[in-house]
Amino acid sequence: MGAYSAFGLLREAIRGPRAWQPLWERRAPEAAYDVVIVGGGGHGLATAYHLARHFGLRRVAVLERTLIGYGNVGRNTTIVRSNYLLPENQHFYEDALRRWRSLGRELNYNIMFSPRGVLDLATSDDQLAACARRGNAMRLAGIDAELLDRAAVGRFARALDCGAVRQFPIHGGLLQRRGGTVRHDAVAWGYARAAARLGVHIIEQCEVLGVVRVAGRIAGVETSRGTIAAERVGIAVAGGTAELARRLGIALPLETHLLQAGVTEPVKPMLDRVLIYMFPHGGEVYVSQSDRGGLVFGGMLDGYPSMTQRGEITRVRDVAAALTSLLPQVKQLRLLRHWAGMNDMTMDGSPIIDRIGGDELYLNGGWCYGGFKATPASGYAFAELIARGRASELIRAFRLSRFASGHLLDESGAGPFPSRQ
Repeated sequence: MGAYSAFGLLREAIRGPRAWQPLWERRAPEAAYDVVIVGGGGHGLATAYHLARHFGLRRVAVLERTLIGYGNVGRNTTIVRSNYLLPENQHFYEDALRRWRSLGRELNYNIMFSPRGVLDLATSDDQLAACARRGNAMRLAGIDAELLDRAAVGRFARALDCGAVRQFPIHGGLLQRRGGTVRHDAVAWGYARAAARLGVHIIEQCEVLGVVRVAGRIAGVETSRGTIAAERVGIAVAGGTAELARRLGIALPLETHLLQAGVTEPVKPMLDRVLIYMFPHGGEVYVSQSDRGGLVFGGMLDGYPSMTQRGEITRVRDVAAALTSLLPQVKQLRLLRHWAGMNDMTMDGSPIIDRIGGDELYLNGGWCYGGFKATPASGYAFAELIARGRASELIRAFRLSRFASGHLLDESGAGPFPSRQ
Protein backbone atom coordinates (compact mmCIF):
# COMPACT_ATOMS: atom_id res chain seq x y z
CA MET A 1 0.00 0.00 0.00
CA GLY A 2 1.04 3.60 -0.40
CA ALA A 3 0.73 6.42 2.10
CA TYR A 4 -2.64 6.56 3.90
CA SER A 5 -4.24 8.59 6.68
CA ALA A 6 -5.32 6.81 9.85
CA PHE A 7 -8.88 6.63 8.45
CA GLY A 8 -7.55 5.31 5.15
CA LEU A 9 -5.64 2.53 6.90
CA LEU A 10 -8.77 1.51 8.80
CA ARG A 11 -10.82 1.53 5.60
CA GLU A 12 -8.28 -0.67 3.79
CA ALA A 13 -8.13 -3.08 6.74
CA ILE A 14 -11.90 -3.49 6.62
CA ARG A 15 -11.97 -3.92 2.85
CA GLY A 16 -9.28 -6.60 3.04
CA PRO A 17 -6.36 -7.55 0.78
CA ARG A 18 -8.57 -8.18 -2.27
CA ALA A 19 -9.15 -4.44 -2.52
CA TRP A 20 -5.46 -3.51 -2.41
CA GLN A 21 -3.98 -2.13 -5.60
CA PRO A 22 -0.60 -3.39 -6.92
CA LEU A 23 2.26 -1.00 -6.25
CA TRP A 24 3.60 -1.41 -9.78
CA GLU A 25 2.33 -2.86 -13.03
CA ARG A 26 3.63 -6.24 -14.14
CA ARG A 27 5.01 -5.71 -17.62
CA ALA A 28 6.41 -7.72 -20.51
CA PRO A 29 9.71 -6.37 -21.87
CA GLU A 30 9.62 -4.07 -24.84
CA ALA A 31 12.06 -4.39 -27.73
CA ALA A 32 14.30 -1.47 -26.76
CA TYR A 33 15.07 0.98 -23.96
CA ASP A 34 17.46 3.84 -23.39
CA VAL A 35 18.78 2.18 -20.22
CA VAL A 36 18.43 -1.34 -18.89
CA ILE A 37 19.22 -1.91 -15.20
CA VAL A 38 20.02 -5.53 -14.39
CA GLY A 39 18.87 -6.28 -10.85
CA GLY A 40 15.64 -5.41 -9.07
CA GLY A 41 17.04 -4.97 -5.59
CA GLY A 42 17.45 -1.74 -3.68
CA HIS A 43 20.38 -0.41 -5.72
CA GLY A 44 18.84 -1.25 -9.09
CA LEU A 45 15.44 0.19 -8.24
CA ALA A 46 16.97 3.33 -6.70
CA THR A 47 19.09 3.83 -9.81
CA ALA A 48 16.08 3.53 -12.11
CA TYR A 49 14.07 5.92 -9.93
CA HIS A 50 16.79 8.59 -10.04
CA LEU A 51 17.35 8.12 -13.78
CA ALA A 52 13.68 8.94 -14.33
CA ARG A 53 13.20 11.62 -11.71
CA HIS A 54 16.47 13.56 -11.73
CA PHE A 55 18.07 12.82 -15.11
CA GLY A 56 15.06 12.79 -17.43
CA LEU A 57 15.45 9.24 -18.76
CA ARG A 58 11.99 7.68 -18.95
CA ARG A 59 12.65 4.72 -21.28
CA VAL A 60 14.20 2.70 -18.49
CA ALA A 61 13.67 -0.96 -17.60
CA VAL A 62 14.62 -2.89 -14.47
CA LEU A 63 15.16 -6.60 -15.14
CA GLU A 64 14.83 -8.86 -12.11
CA ARG A 65 15.73 -12.56 -12.33
CA THR A 66 13.12 -13.57 -9.74
CA LEU A 67 10.79 -11.22 -7.84
CA ILE A 68 11.23 -7.71 -6.48
CA GLY A 69 12.51 -7.89 -2.90
CA TYR A 70 13.49 -11.56 -3.12
CA GLY A 71 17.26 -11.03 -3.14
CA ASN A 72 19.66 -9.31 -0.75
CA VAL A 73 17.41 -6.31 -0.22
CA GLY A 74 15.13 -8.69 1.69
CA ARG A 75 17.99 -10.69 3.25
CA ASN A 76 19.78 -8.27 5.55
CA THR A 77 19.64 -6.95 9.10
CA THR A 78 18.36 -3.44 8.13
CA ILE A 79 21.10 -1.43 9.88
CA VAL A 80 22.08 1.99 8.50
CA ARG A 81 25.11 3.99 9.68
CA SER A 82 27.99 6.16 8.51
CA ASN A 83 30.59 5.35 11.18
CA TYR A 84 33.47 4.62 8.81
CA LEU A 85 37.19 5.24 9.17
CA LEU A 86 38.37 6.37 5.73
CA PRO A 87 37.30 9.75 4.25
CA GLU A 88 36.07 8.25 0.96
CA ASN A 89 33.65 5.93 2.75
CA GLN A 90 32.77 8.49 5.41
CA HIS A 91 31.52 10.99 2.84
CA PHE A 92 29.68 8.36 0.83
CA TYR A 93 27.85 6.70 3.71
CA GLU A 94 27.13 10.06 5.32
CA ASP A 95 25.40 11.05 2.08
CA ALA A 96 23.40 7.82 2.33
CA LEU A 97 22.44 8.46 5.95
CA ARG A 98 21.24 11.98 5.11
CA ARG A 99 19.13 10.58 2.28
CA TRP A 100 17.62 7.90 4.54
CA ARG A 101 16.22 10.62 6.79
CA SER A 102 14.11 12.15 4.02
CA LEU A 103 13.55 9.13 1.76
CA GLY A 104 10.10 8.28 3.12
CA ARG A 105 8.82 11.76 2.27
CA GLU A 106 10.52 11.71 -1.13
CA LEU A 107 8.96 8.38 -2.10
CA ASN A 108 5.68 9.08 -0.26
CA TYR A 109 6.09 5.68 1.35
CA ASN A 110 6.78 4.74 4.96
CA ILE A 111 10.21 3.08 5.02
CA MET A 112 10.12 2.92 8.84
CA PHE A 113 13.38 4.78 9.34
CA SER A 114 14.31 4.51 13.02
CA PRO A 115 17.38 6.56 14.11
CA ARG A 116 17.68 4.69 17.39
CA GLY A 117 21.49 4.87 17.59
CA VAL A 118 24.19 2.37 16.64
CA LEU A 119 26.58 1.40 19.43
CA ASP A 120 29.81 -0.52 18.75
CA LEU A 121 30.83 -2.20 22.01
CA ALA A 122 34.50 -2.57 22.93
CA THR A 123 35.58 -5.67 24.87
CA SER A 124 39.17 -4.65 25.58
CA ASP A 125 41.26 -1.54 26.11
CA ASP A 126 42.76 -2.04 22.65
CA GLN A 127 39.31 -2.11 21.09
CA LEU A 128 38.28 0.99 22.99
CA ALA A 129 41.38 2.76 21.67
CA ALA A 130 40.43 1.64 18.14
CA CYS A 131 36.92 3.00 18.68
CA ALA A 132 38.43 6.30 19.80
CA ARG A 133 40.55 6.45 16.66
CA ARG A 134 37.55 5.83 14.41
CA GLY A 135 35.43 8.28 16.37
CA ASN A 136 38.06 11.00 16.07
CA ALA A 137 38.27 10.41 12.31
CA MET A 138 34.49 10.71 12.06
CA ARG A 139 34.38 13.93 14.08
CA LEU A 140 37.09 15.46 11.90
CA ALA A 141 34.83 14.69 8.93
CA GLY A 142 31.88 16.40 10.61
CA ILE A 143 30.11 13.14 11.49
CA ASP A 144 28.66 12.59 14.94
CA ALA A 145 30.50 10.14 17.18
CA GLU A 146 30.62 9.69 20.94
CA LEU A 147 33.09 7.56 22.90
CA LEU A 148 31.30 6.03 25.90
CA ASP A 149 32.75 4.45 29.00
CA ARG A 150 31.11 1.42 30.60
CA ALA A 151 28.75 3.47 32.77
CA ALA A 152 27.59 5.58 29.79
CA VAL A 153 26.99 2.41 27.76
CA GLY A 154 24.71 1.12 30.54
CA ARG A 155 22.74 4.37 30.58
CA PHE A 156 22.30 4.38 26.81
CA ALA A 157 21.38 0.70 26.39
CA ARG A 158 19.13 -0.18 29.31
CA ALA A 159 18.69 -3.77 28.15
CA LEU A 160 22.41 -4.35 28.56
CA ASP A 161 23.89 -5.36 31.92
CA CYS A 162 27.42 -4.03 31.59
CA GLY A 163 28.47 -5.56 34.89
CA ALA A 164 27.49 -9.12 33.94
CA VAL A 165 30.23 -11.75 34.00
CA ARG A 166 31.29 -12.43 30.41
CA GLN A 167 34.28 -14.01 28.75
CA PHE A 168 34.68 -10.67 26.94
CA PRO A 169 33.51 -7.92 29.31
CA ILE A 170 32.30 -4.55 28.06
CA HIS A 171 34.83 -1.71 28.44
CA GLY A 172 32.91 1.01 26.58
CA GLY A 173 31.81 1.76 23.05
CA LEU A 174 31.50 4.11 20.10
CA LEU A 175 28.04 5.58 19.52
CA GLN A 176 26.52 7.14 16.41
CA ARG A 177 23.14 8.44 17.52
CA ARG A 178 21.84 9.12 13.98
CA GLY A 179 22.35 5.53 12.91
CA GLY A 180 19.57 3.00 13.21
CA THR A 181 17.38 0.76 11.10
CA VAL A 182 15.13 0.92 8.03
CA ARG A 183 12.49 -1.61 6.98
CA HIS A 184 14.18 -3.41 4.07
CA ASP A 185 11.01 -4.63 2.31
CA ALA A 186 9.54 -1.14 2.43
CA VAL A 187 12.64 0.23 0.71
CA ALA A 188 12.22 -2.14 -2.24
CA TRP A 189 8.47 -1.54 -2.48
CA GLY A 190 8.78 2.22 -2.10
CA TYR A 191 11.43 2.59 -4.80
CA ALA A 192 9.59 0.20 -7.15
CA ARG A 193 6.32 2.09 -6.73
CA ALA A 194 7.92 5.50 -7.22
CA ALA A 195 9.95 4.39 -10.24
CA ALA A 196 6.93 2.76 -11.90
CA ARG A 197 4.91 5.95 -11.47
CA LEU A 198 7.64 7.78 -13.36
CA GLY A 199 7.31 5.35 -16.28
CA VAL A 200 10.05 2.85 -15.44
CA HIS A 201 9.21 -0.69 -16.57
CA ILE A 202 9.77 -3.25 -13.82
CA ILE A 203 10.09 -6.66 -15.40
CA GLU A 204 10.23 -9.68 -13.09
CA GLN A 205 11.16 -13.28 -13.94
CA CYS A 206 13.62 -12.01 -16.55
CA GLU A 207 17.14 -13.38 -16.21
CA VAL A 208 20.00 -11.75 -18.10
CA LEU A 209 22.06 -14.37 -19.93
CA GLY A 210 24.54 -12.18 -21.82
CA VAL A 211 25.12 -8.87 -23.55
CA VAL A 212 24.56 -7.98 -27.19
CA ARG A 213 27.38 -6.21 -29.00
CA VAL A 214 27.24 -4.50 -32.36
CA ALA A 215 30.54 -3.38 -33.89
CA GLY A 216 32.17 -4.10 -30.55
CA ARG A 217 29.80 -1.85 -28.60
CA ILE A 218 27.10 -2.72 -26.07
CA ALA A 219 23.73 -2.80 -27.84
CA GLY A 220 21.52 -4.64 -25.37
CA VAL A 221 21.10 -7.81 -23.36
CA GLU A 222 20.11 -11.41 -24.01
CA THR A 223 17.52 -12.54 -21.48
CA SER A 224 15.35 -15.53 -20.68
CA ARG A 225 12.52 -13.53 -22.29
CA GLY A 226 14.36 -12.60 -25.48
CA THR A 227 16.75 -9.91 -26.70
CA ILE A 228 16.28 -6.38 -25.36
CA ALA A 229 18.09 -3.55 -27.08
CA ALA A 230 19.57 -0.81 -24.89
CA GLU A 231 21.91 2.12 -25.36
CA ARG A 232 23.29 1.69 -21.83
CA VAL A 233 23.31 -1.25 -19.41
CA GLY A 234 23.79 -0.98 -15.65
CA ILE A 235 24.54 -4.02 -13.49
CA ALA A 236 23.38 -3.94 -9.85
CA VAL A 237 22.85 -7.54 -8.80
CA ALA A 238 24.36 -7.51 -5.29
CA GLY A 239 25.54 -11.00 -4.32
CA GLY A 240 25.23 -12.22 -7.90
CA THR A 241 27.80 -9.76 -9.27
CA ALA A 242 30.73 -12.17 -9.54
CA GLU A 243 28.67 -14.87 -11.27
CA LEU A 244 27.03 -12.51 -13.76
CA ALA A 245 30.37 -10.86 -14.54
CA ARG A 246 31.91 -14.28 -15.21
CA ARG A 247 29.03 -15.06 -17.56
CA LEU A 248 29.65 -11.78 -19.39
CA GLY A 249 33.39 -12.41 -19.63
CA ILE A 250 34.35 -9.66 -17.18
CA ALA A 251 37.13 -10.33 -14.66
CA LEU A 252 36.41 -8.79 -11.24
CA PRO A 253 38.36 -9.02 -7.97
CA LEU A 254 35.40 -10.47 -6.07
CA GLU A 255 34.55 -13.52 -4.01
CA THR A 256 30.98 -14.32 -2.96
CA HIS A 257 30.57 -15.25 0.70
CA LEU A 258 27.52 -15.96 2.84
CA LEU A 259 26.58 -14.05 5.95
CA GLN A 260 24.18 -15.77 8.32
CA ALA A 261 21.40 -13.92 10.10
CA GLY A 262 18.28 -14.78 12.02
CA VAL A 263 15.26 -13.43 13.85
CA THR A 264 13.68 -14.64 17.07
CA GLU A 265 10.03 -15.00 17.94
CA PRO A 266 8.41 -11.64 18.81
CA VAL A 267 8.53 -10.31 22.36
CA LYS A 268 7.50 -7.08 24.06
CA PRO A 269 9.78 -4.08 23.39
CA MET A 270 13.08 -4.61 25.21
CA LEU A 271 15.82 -3.25 22.96
CA ASP A 272 15.50 0.21 21.48
CA ARG A 273 19.10 0.43 20.22
CA VAL A 274 21.35 -1.27 17.67
CA LEU A 275 24.16 -3.10 19.47
CA ILE A 276 27.32 -4.42 17.82
CA TYR A 277 29.35 -6.74 20.05
CA MET A 278 32.87 -7.34 18.78
CA PHE A 279 35.32 -9.61 20.52
CA PRO A 280 38.86 -10.83 19.82
CA HIS A 281 39.79 -13.33 17.12
CA GLY A 282 37.09 -12.23 14.68
CA GLY A 283 33.87 -12.81 16.59
CA GLU A 284 30.89 -10.49 16.32
CA VAL A 285 27.14 -10.18 16.71
CA TYR A 286 24.89 -7.23 15.90
CA VAL A 287 21.29 -7.04 17.04
CA SER A 288 18.22 -4.82 17.00
CA GLN A 289 14.53 -5.36 17.72
CA SER A 290 12.14 -5.07 14.81
CA ASP A 291 8.75 -3.35 14.86
CA ARG A 292 7.20 -6.81 14.95
CA GLY A 293 9.06 -7.62 18.16
CA GLY A 294 11.62 -10.13 16.90
CA LEU A 295 15.32 -9.70 17.64
CA VAL A 296 17.12 -9.46 14.29
CA PHE A 297 20.76 -10.51 14.54
CA GLY A 298 23.74 -11.40 12.37
CA GLY A 299 27.45 -12.04 12.63
CA MET A 300 30.54 -12.97 10.70
CA LEU A 301 30.87 -14.43 7.21
CA ASP A 302 30.84 -18.20 6.89
CA GLY A 303 34.51 -18.12 5.90
CA TYR A 304 34.40 -19.80 2.49
CA PRO A 305 33.03 -18.82 -0.96
CA SER A 306 29.47 -19.94 -1.67
CA MET A 307 26.37 -18.86 -3.58
CA THR A 308 23.89 -21.31 -2.09
CA GLN A 309 21.90 -18.76 0.00
CA ARG A 310 21.16 -21.62 2.40
CA GLY A 311 21.14 -21.04 6.12
CA GLU A 312 24.02 -22.81 7.89
CA ILE A 313 22.76 -23.86 11.30
CA THR A 314 26.22 -24.30 12.82
CA ARG A 315 27.10 -20.70 12.00
CA VAL A 316 23.72 -19.48 13.22
CA ARG A 317 24.37 -21.35 16.46
CA ASP A 318 27.71 -19.55 16.87
CA VAL A 319 26.10 -16.16 16.29
CA ALA A 320 23.22 -17.01 18.64
CA ALA A 321 25.76 -17.95 21.32
CA ALA A 322 27.36 -14.54 20.96
CA LEU A 323 23.92 -12.92 21.20
CA THR A 324 23.04 -14.74 24.42
CA SER A 325 26.44 -13.82 25.85
CA LEU A 326 25.59 -10.18 25.19
CA LEU A 327 21.94 -10.41 26.30
CA PRO A 328 21.50 -13.44 28.60
CA GLN A 329 17.80 -12.62 29.06
CA VAL A 330 17.01 -13.82 25.53
CA LYS A 331 18.28 -17.38 26.00
CA GLN A 332 14.79 -18.88 26.12
CA LEU A 333 13.57 -17.23 22.92
CA ARG A 334 12.89 -19.50 19.97
CA LEU A 335 14.51 -18.89 16.60
CA LEU A 336 11.72 -17.97 14.19
CA ARG A 337 13.78 -18.19 10.98
CA HIS A 338 17.31 -17.81 9.68
CA TRP A 339 18.79 -17.05 6.29
CA ALA A 340 21.99 -16.36 4.39
CA GLY A 341 22.68 -13.20 2.44
CA MET A 342 25.25 -13.26 -0.36
CA ASN A 343 28.08 -10.77 0.00
CA ASP A 344 30.36 -9.95 -2.92
CA MET A 345 33.62 -9.22 -1.15
CA THR A 346 36.35 -7.03 -2.62
CA MET A 347 39.88 -7.31 -1.30
CA ASP A 348 39.75 -3.89 0.37
CA GLY A 349 36.23 -3.92 1.83
CA SER A 350 34.98 -1.10 -0.42
CA PRO A 351 32.59 -1.19 -3.41
CA ILE A 352 33.03 -0.78 -7.17
CA ILE A 353 30.93 1.79 -9.05
CA ASP A 354 32.38 2.32 -12.49
CA ARG A 355 32.04 2.30 -16.24
CA ILE A 356 33.57 -0.93 -17.51
CA GLY A 357 36.16 -0.92 -20.28
CA GLY A 358 35.13 2.42 -21.78
CA ASP A 359 31.92 0.75 -22.96
CA GLU A 360 28.28 1.62 -22.24
CA LEU A 361 28.34 -1.02 -19.52
CA TYR A 362 28.22 0.17 -15.91
CA LEU A 363 28.87 -1.78 -12.72
CA ASN A 364 27.57 -1.29 -9.20
CA GLY A 365 28.78 -4.09 -6.93
CA GLY A 366 31.30 -5.47 -4.45
CA TRP A 367 29.47 -3.97 -1.48
CA CYS A 368 30.83 -6.37 1.12
CA TYR A 369 28.94 -5.54 4.35
CA GLY A 370 27.67 -2.14 3.23
CA GLY A 371 25.11 -2.81 0.51
CA PHE A 372 21.79 -2.07 2.20
CA LYS A 373 22.92 1.00 4.11
CA ALA A 374 24.39 2.46 0.90
CA THR A 375 21.18 2.18 -1.14
CA PRO A 376 20.00 5.82 -1.48
CA ALA A 377 23.47 7.28 -2.11
CA SER A 378 24.40 4.45 -4.46
CA GLY A 379 21.20 4.83 -6.47
CA TYR A 380 21.70 8.52 -7.12
CA ALA A 381 25.45 8.28 -7.81
CA PHE A 382 25.06 5.29 -10.14
CA ALA A 383 22.22 7.00 -12.01
CA GLU A 384 24.39 10.09 -12.44
CA LEU A 385 27.27 7.97 -13.75
CA ILE A 386 25.00 6.24 -16.30
CA ALA A 387 23.24 9.43 -17.38
CA ARG A 388 26.33 11.63 -17.70
CA GLY A 389 29.03 9.06 -18.39
CA ARG A 390 31.34 10.32 -15.64
CA ALA A 391 31.63 9.65 -11.94
CA SER A 392 30.89 12.30 -9.35
CA GLU A 393 33.47 13.17 -6.71
CA LEU A 394 31.48 11.10 -4.20
CA ILE A 395 32.29 7.80 -5.95
CA ARG A 396 35.50 8.57 -7.83
CA ALA A 397 37.56 6.48 -5.40
CA PHE A 398 35.36 3.41 -6.08
CA ARG A 399 36.75 2.86 -9.59
CA LEU A 400 37.69 -0.66 -10.63
CA SER A 401 41.14 0.55 -11.71
CA ARG A 402 42.23 1.06 -8.09
CA PHE A 403 42.98 -2.65 -7.80
CA ALA A 404 45.48 -2.43 -10.67
CA SER A 405 47.03 0.86 -9.54
CA GLY A 406 47.25 -0.09 -5.86
CA HIS A 407 45.05 2.75 -4.61
CA LEU A 408 43.02 0.50 -2.33
CA LEU A 409 40.50 1.67 0.27
CA ASP A 410 41.35 -0.72 3.06
CA GLU A 411 38.27 0.05 5.12
CA SER A 412 38.37 -1.70 8.45
CA GLY A 413 35.23 0.16 9.47
CA ALA A 414 33.24 -1.68 6.81
CA GLY A 415 32.85 -4.87 8.75
CA PRO A 416 33.97 -6.95 11.72
CA PHE A 417 37.70 -6.26 11.75
CA PRO A 418 38.13 -4.35 15.03
CA SER A 419 41.76 -5.34 15.44
CA ARG A 420 42.66 -3.38 12.27
CA GLN A 421 40.76 -0.19 13.02
